Amino acid sequence: MAIEYRLTLAGDIPLEQVADLAAPGSTETSTLSGGRMLSADLNEAYGYVVDITGGRHGYYCAEDDGGSLWQWEPEAYVDVTFHMRKDTLTDKGKPHMLATVARILAARTEDAALTFNGDFLMLTRVAGTIHKHNADEWYDADYNNILHV
Repeated sequence: MAIEYRLTLAGDIPLEQVADLAAPGSTETSTLSGGRMLSADLNEAYGYVVDITGGRHGYYCAEDDGGSLWQWEPEAYVDVTFHMRKDTLTDKGKPHMLATVARILAARTEDAALTFNGDFLMLTRVAGTIHKHNADEWYDADYNNILHV
């Protein structure tokens, strides 16, 4: 079973700009619906495969702190999805993924959200302010330091 983290950036952003930050050297493929997707298999070096897609009229829903339902509907968006194997999650996948998320957030200013397996809200950035959610998932001090929040 794979673990999936998804960083969503609000806005009509060229996929290549996000790919330069998340997965230089990614290759273009298409989604099942025929949309564009940039992908890179970074399992060996970073412990994940990353897919970058974009779309319009997004709808996101996840459980935030305390079990409340968080919902977000960006008009346009770019998703950066990190697929990790359980056996590399802790030592390789998650630290590298968080460093990549931090790099993207530092370079871009759009509102953003990070979700875990599509069910749990991990982080939001609204109007430039980052807020962590589901604090139990941020158990390692190194993870906290990566995102500087």
